[in-house]
Amino acid sequence: MKNIFLKKNWIRSSLLGLGQLFLWGCAYFTTNLAFADSGDDLGKVASNITGSFSQLAKLITAGAYMAGIGFCMASMLKFKAHKDNPTQIPIGTPIALLFIGAALIFLPNIFRIAGYTIFGGTSGAGGVSGTTGLSGGGF
Repeated sequence: MKNIFLKKNWIRSSLLGLGQLFLWGCAYFTTNLAFADSGDDLGKVASNITGSFSQLAKLITAGAYMAGIGFCMASMLKFKAHKDNPTQIPIGTPIALLFIGAALIFLPNIFRIAGYTIFGGTSGAGGVSGTTGLSGGGF
């Protein structure tokens, strides 16, 4: 007697159904969190959503610093590999990795300077708050 629970089609369809249930559940709970304690006022919903942008700015900043450090370390390893075997690793690879790493490390400071350029010295409704650069910048 064959077991219907071991058929590939049944397993695939049940996993797809569970995945869709998970995605719809995440969408439902995410929208409930966005509208939590907001009542019927649209301004409260907008302030709740814009309040989460500071956390997003911190996440982008941390990710840019970590990726920049990673690219710089990878460029050091590629420089060593180029020194050991110049025919295998071209010199452009570690130089490109170094420039990408430097650009990612300075990316949060560029965001802050661009924000001052676009929005002026005071952050308005469109400004990004949170950590967008290293402290002690003097801005």
